Amino acid sequence: MQTRRILLASGAAALAGGVSGVSGNLEAALAAHPRRGGHAAHKPAASKAGDDDAAAVAAGGPPATTPIGPVDTVARWVCIVDFNSGIVLMEKAADERMPPSSLTKMMTAYVVFGMLQSGRLKLDQSLPVSERAWRMQGSKMFVPLGESVAVEELIQGMLIQSGNDACIVLAEGISGSEEQFVALMNDTAAKLGMTNSHFMNSTGWPAEGHYMSARDVSTIATHLIRDFPQYYHYFSEKDFKFNKISQGNRNVLVDKGLADGLKTGHTDAGGFGLCASSLRGDRRVVMALNGMASSNERAHEGERLLSWAFANFETATIVRKGQIVDQAPVWMGEARTVPVAVARDVTMVLPHGWQSRVQVGVDYSSPLIAPVAAGQEIGRLTVTIAGAPAAVPPAPSPAPAAGGVAPIAPQPPAATSLSVPLIASDGTRKLGFGGRVAYRLGLGGH
Repeated sequence: MQTRRILLASGAAALAGGVSGVSGNLEAALAAHPRRGGHAAHKPAASKAGDDDAAAVAAGGPPATTPIGPVDTVARWVCIVDFNSGIVLMEKAADERMPPSSLTKMMTAYVVFGMLQSGRLKLDQSLPVSERAWRMQGSKMFVPLGESVAVEELIQGMLIQSGNDACIVLAEGISGSEEQFVALMNDTAAKLGMTNSHFMNSTGWPAEGHYMSARDVSTIATHLIRDFPQYYHYFSEKDFKFNKISQGNRNVLVDKGLADGLKTGHTDAGGFGLCASSLRGDRRVVMALNGMASSNERAHEGERLLSWAFANFETATIVRKGQIVDQAPVWMGEARTVPVAVARDVTMVLPHGWQSRVQVGVDYSSPLIAPVAAGQEIGRLTVTIAGAPAAVPPAPSPAPAAGGVAPIAPQPPAATSLSVPLIASDGTRKLGFGGRVAYRLGLGGH
């Protein structure tokens, strides 16, 4: 028995019909290749970042890193991620610890949402306002001393008005004290894989030892969207009125309809920060920026880099679930071959113009030995692209545990190669000699 390795197609053949899939292109490419081992040499086409991006920002520190080359940005810390695939589209000092300011409130919201989902907290439940919460400085929703406020109003005050007082009321109502709630925040961050985050309070008020990284900001944003879609809408509300005081959402991208969440922040040490997410068509981008000089600069840079992320990348479907990619020889079978299909859709996020870099190949032992059951895994299909990461869309996180914290399922790392199972298709149901013997022994087969 020999291992059968075939280069099915390169980008020009596989994506001849654009990014909508390959359909018959793989079969045509297979027919054009001899059925033997080996891979053809391939030289990727050159690609570069757009000149407009480089000219838009005056040089100030090193540029951000992207798959298509460096891009200048006035932001000190950057991490822009494709939501579905998890690949990083742009990063700059993404793992450096930074003062997160009110971006901290995203972590506070995650813990609160976990409590709601587990049933330990109710939206219509009222929590008492302590003197500590009432006296809290900075941005406020102006909770009344000695009274109680509904959890839903506190969430709106925290996320729309960026109320520090709302955070403390929630923290004290859930854990008894802000300090105990912060311990829960740190425990949750560790479970989510946020390795460069540590919290000293629930608000983002400047404190020694209180920090996040831009990558961790994008991580918590991604989990808020994925784990708690039923509560995500609070981030997109444009204004909220409480205690006869109306305040607008501080996220200008939300106000302009360019993003559907998440949060802004500002401190003297960290500058002006922004975390935003936007869905356009079937693509969602999550963006974390911090360290800008003004709110105007934050708004302009946020809009520019969000547009850049959508303009320079696309989602390409390389192979579709169930698509026949080969006919595998079968030993002791009535039929000489069994159709080989892909077990699931294979998609990649690619920079525009990189289709020529894609290579698709199959790898399985040949000939197969009858019986071969429909759906049986018989090998692997590998998609490779030179110079760009690809990742399997991560599975949804499990439901929160009793403590209200959703454990994170292991996520596949970004890689230049993506491998998925090949299965025997149910396109043939003929039992060969070996299949009939196995059938009589109770094994079944095709």
